[in-house]
Parts: sequence; C-alpha cells; structure tokens
Amino acid sequence: MAASQKSNKKRSAPSQAGPKAKKAHLESTKTDKKRSRPITQPLVAEDAGSDSESGTDNIGDEVEFEDDDAEDAEPAMEVDSTPDQRPKDPNAARESHKAQKVLQDQRRAAKPHSTLLVDAKKVWSLARQKNIPSAERQKHVKDLMNVIRGKVTDIVFKHDASRIVQTAVKYGGQKERDEIAAELKGKYKELAQNKYSKFLVTKLIRLCPTHRPSILLEFQSYVLRLLLHREASSVLADAFELYANAYERTILLREFYGKEAALFSLTSGSEGEKERAKKGLNGVLEGSDIERKRRILAAVKENLITIFNNSDKGAVTHGVVHRALWEYLTAVTTLPEEAEQEKLRREMFDSCQEVLAEMVHTKDGSRVVREFLAQGTAKDRKQILKVLKPHIERMCLDDEAQLVLFTAIDVIDDTKLLSKSLISLITASATKLYTTTQGRRSLLYLLVPRTRRHFTLAQIASLSETDEVRSRTSKKNAASREEEVRRAASEDLILWAEQSGEELIREPTGCLIVAEIMLYGEGDKSGAVQMLLKTLASPSIPDPHPIDLPPTSRLYKSLLQGGHYNHTTNTIERVPTTSWDSSVFADQFVRVVGPEPSVAMCVGNGNGAFLIAELCEALIRGESNYGRQKVKDWFGSPDVVKQIEASEVKGKKVLLEKLELL
Repeated sequence: MAASQKSNKKRSAPSQAGPKAKKAHLESTKTDKKRSRPITQPLVAEDAGSDSESGTDNIGDEVEFEDDDAEDAEPAMEVDSTPDQRPKDPNAARESHKAQKVLQDQRRAAKPHSTLLVDAKKVWSLARQKNIPSAERQKHVKDLMNVIRGKVTDIVFKHDASRIVQTAVKYGGQKERDEIAAELKGKYKELAQNKYSKFLVTKLIRLCPTHRPSILLEFQSYVLRLLLHREASSVLADAFELYANAYERTILLREFYGKEAALFSLTSGSEGEKERAKKGLNGVLEGSDIERKRRILAAVKENLITIFNNSDKGAVTHGVVHRALWEYLTAVTTLPEEAEQEKLRREMFDSCQEVLAEMVHTKDGSRVVREFLAQGTAKDRKQILKVLKPHIERMCLDDEAQLVLFTAIDVIDDTKLLSKSLISLITASATKLYTTTQGRRSLLYLLVPRTRRHFTLAQIASLSETDEVRSRTSKKNAASREEEVRRAASEDLILWAEQSGEELIREPTGCLIVAEIMLYGEGDKSGAVQMLLKTLASPSIPDPHPIDLPPTSRLYKSLLQGGHYNHTTNTIERVPTTSWDSSVFADQFVRVVGPEPSVAMCVGNGNGAFLIAELCEALIRGESNYGRQKVKDWFGSPDVVKQIEASEVKGKKVLLEKLELL
C-alpha cells in the first residue's frame, strides 16, 4: 500500500498481466561460478545451466533414475512382419509385463549392494525434493548419510548412486561433506575419469576447502594425461579456474615443468617453500644455472606442444594450459641471449598459432596472444588476424578476448589490413554490440581508445603492458595510428548513427555511443546532425519527449558544449573544431528546430532550460549573428519571459542570464 502512495514518476509496467507471483523462499542456494566460455564454442541460451548443479546432477533432479544398467536392458523382441489376424488377448500384455518385472527384480537383486541402493534411493527421493523446508531436508540428509556411511567408495561409480552421493554433498552440512571427502581419499584420480562421478569430485573440490589440496595432490604426475582425458579434463579446469587458491594452482601446474623440477617438490613443506611455489615457473628457476633453466624450459615446451598437438581433446581451451604458456613466455625473457629468446618464442608461436582463438577468453590466454601480437612480425600479426577473424563479434563481447582486439589495433601498422580484417567487422556488428558494456567498449576503442570515461584503470594498465614492446616492434607513431583507425571506423559508425539514431537516442546506452561518434568521428556528419535536430522538431514525437530523458538531454548538451564535462577540473574538455564545431551545430539547431519546440522546452513542464542556455552559450562563441538574433526574437517577448519566470522549470535563472548575453 505504501508503494502505491509514492511519486507517480515510475516506469511503466512491462505488461498488464499483474505482478508475478513470488516463489516461496525455502532456502538460499548460491549459484555456481562458471568458467568463461571459449569464443570458438557456439553460444547457448542464458538460462541453460543456470541451476546450481552440473548437467548430470540436473538430470538427476528432473527424472527418475534407471534401475538397471544398459547391459541389463531387455533385448528387443523380434516381430514377425506378417500381420497377425487372430484376436488379441487383452491380458497377454499385462502378463508379459509382470513376467518382465519379476525378471528385472531378480537381476537387480543379484547385483552387488542392491539392498543398499534400494534403501538409499528411498531416502534420496525425499532429500532431493526442491520445495521442502531446510530443516526437513537436513533430516532426510542425515538419514541418507546413515545409509551410505562407510560404503560410499563401493557405490560411487554407479550412475544412480553417484547422484545420491552428490545430493548428500549438495544439501549436507560441512561435517557430512568432509566425511564423504575423507572416505573417498585415494580414489579421486579414478573418480575424475568416470563420466558419472566426475561431477562429485568437482563438488567436493568446491565445497571442501580443507580437503582440496589433498584431492589435487592425487592428480600429481597424472595432470597432462588427465587434461587430455575426455571426462577428467573439465574437473581439472574447474578446479584451477574457479576454486583453487594460488598455492593449489601450483599443484596442477607442477607437471608442466618436467621431471627435473618435480624432484625438488615445492608443493608441500614449509610456508616459505609454499610462498616460493606460488611464484610458479619463476620460483622453480630461481637460483638455477643457465643449463638447468634451459632443461626445464625445454620440458615445459615439450609438454605444451603435446597439448597443442592434441587440440581436439579440448585441453587447449583451459586456463591451466594458458597459465603454463604465459609462465613459459615470461621465463624465456630471463635467458641471457636475445637470439635464443626469439628462437624459443618463435618455436612456441609456430606450435600454437592455429589454436590462438581457443585461448583468448581467459586472462592468461589473452595475455599470451597479446604478447605474440606485440612481439611478432607483420607476417605473424597477419596470421593471428586470420585465425581470429571468424570470431571477431564474439570476441567483442568477451572481457578478456576484446583486449586482444584492442592490442591488435594498438600494434599493427598496416591500417588497411586492420580496416578490412577487423574494424569493418566491428562496425558492421554495431547494432548487436552497443547494448552491452563489452560491446560498447569495442566500438568506443575505435574512436577514443583508453579514455577513462569508458575504460577502467585496470583495463588501461593491462593494455599498457605491451607498450614497451610496441615501441620496438612497430614503426608507426601511436597518435597517427589512432587517427587512421578512427578515420577508418568513422564512416560506417556515422552512417549507422544517422540510420538508427532515432531509436538510439532514446536509450542511455545509445546516447553514450552517439555522443562519441558525433564528437570524435571524422567525415560528413550532416545527415546525422539533421536526424538529431529533426527528432526534436518533429510534431509527432512519441512520449516521453527526448529532452525529458536525462541521457538524451545530456547528449544534446554535450554536442552544444563541444565536448564532455570533466568533474575533476570542473571544465569542458572541448574537442578540436576540425572534428566537431559546436557553434555550427547551434546555428543548425536554430534553423531546424525552430521557435515553437525551443520555447516549449522552457515553459510549463519543459525540461530544456539548461539545453537552451547551452545553445545561447554556443551561439555566443560562434561568429554567426543569425542564430543569436533568432533566439533573441523567440525569447524576447515579455509574455515568454513571464511564462519562464512563473514556471517550475529547473535552470530558468541560468537561461535568463544567458539570454541577456545574446
């Protein structure tokens, strides 16, 4: 009731079907973190996999388990193709099903642990229900633990029993989880390779932090083999990217360093040794002579090439591989001879250049590809663009992958190649990109790279990491390259703003991108200017009026100011008049919008007083007397001045002051 008495300045309801019924809040469940999806994989619906359980566990929540394994299924009956003309006995099918049921029960009873599974399923069917209170569920979980305690190892490899144990882990307390984790000790490598129990391993890694190091240690000396295993690969990837801390990640990375490094294990022992282990490959190489460094680097290279040569196994998309590759490239720079550094870097690039698109979605993978771009020759950069070209739109929408595109824009000297292979593909997807934060950044980087208005300090710092290398490997001046990129992108973006501007300026996200296109784009903007002004002058403007929308009002205000307002210095940062002349825009405003819409913005319920005040300011800066005289005539009437003074319009004092200066 109180909500209905608030101010009527509320957004309209999305539908008239009434409020949606609230779901009963029975217990809070955290949503699982998800690994970033490789850009080479097809997109899936947002709600797919939104449940906190893994795919197999979801199936278990929705359908009943099969009581028998596939090999116990009844063989298909042979059917005579000749139609039987005899009348069918209605009881025959019933009797046949009864006989099959008896046979099925006999087979089930003959299986090991059949009684245990029957008892466990009865309790499990109660514990797994979704719409029950937490206290009731905990009672069922305790009953379930009483049934399976001490026998988890015996049943966990079966597809139905594995789901039963997963339910106990999911809904049980920390005591029950730790109890199951301890009972399975020594079996985790085998569990990770099973297509049913692998989900249980991931849950225990996530929910049992005290057991996590011991679980990961069971994978040691098998990591490379498990990464290439169809089932176990995702378990290691989830552990490394989502749940492990810095020390625990080194357990999985250790095998990449080779057997010599494994002899001096730093993954167990004192706290000092653990701190050294957290440094990764650099920690292993600390204090090593040059020959030992070369042997360890050769081992890392060999193991990485094994992964790249088996790219069909999917391991090349995992963050653990990308971290090992980035550590290798970093360690290579510690070698004394530049020729040797370049040789090793070249060999690694040649080994993985065809799978670079599989890496750009992770932080380390993105950094690896950016390093190859910065260090590479013109031919290398062209090859990288060729590999990435089919995935440009997806990369624009990914936080890490888009940094690779930005680095390509920063380091590639051949702007014609950039325009054809990269820039034109980004601008062609503008309609899809501008609605998301990542997509807008991809568009804005073409016009205003590394500006604090649209890029965070962390992003700018990450992009700056390749600047030192760029100064050695790129010939073109950075400022001239930015200008050429801006020029190459402007034509398509200005045309897009002209054609879609009426819809864009009614959205906050659209206003952001249109403002930058108009202020910084290079080319003929007359069509876009006419679109912006005719939208204000049109007699059939849909409600609300554009000036009543704060983002749209700020857009027009920025165009009349000739730049953005800097809140740090409290000044307007005007763009060069060669790019955007605010006084010319103000003169066009007077000619196209006309007196009636302009005056209507400033009287009654209008919200355009500040906008017209900026119009006056822009006209004062300009040299044309036509606009100044016209605005004087529009607002010079005593009746208009009285209406402004009597209205509740914000900014009326500022407006009257500016009118006096005309």
